[in-house]
Amino acid sequence: MEIGKVIGTIVSTVKHPAYHGKKLLVVQLMHQPDQPEPASLIAIDQTHAGIGDTVLVLREGNGVRQVTGIKDAPINSAIIGILDSIELH
Repeated sequence: MEIGKVIGTIVSTVKHPAYHGKKLLVVQLMHQPDQPEPASLIAIDQTHAGIGDTVLVLREGNGVRQVTGIKDAPINSAIIGILDSIELH
């Protein structure tokens, strides 16, 4: 799982049937000081997140299919939580 910030939404008129009725969001993953700047990704929203929310993203196909309940779908990432705060020590 990774932490990221929602930076946009995806609107598509033609898509895989597994995505019908699902909200797709663009998430910028959190930057680690010793890592290069991470790329953004598209994730299915399971939590009603919105732009600006800090979210927890599951990035493993089988786990995402289990969480969403969509079997045999081309799904790689899902937002599974909205974070209220992060405390680092």
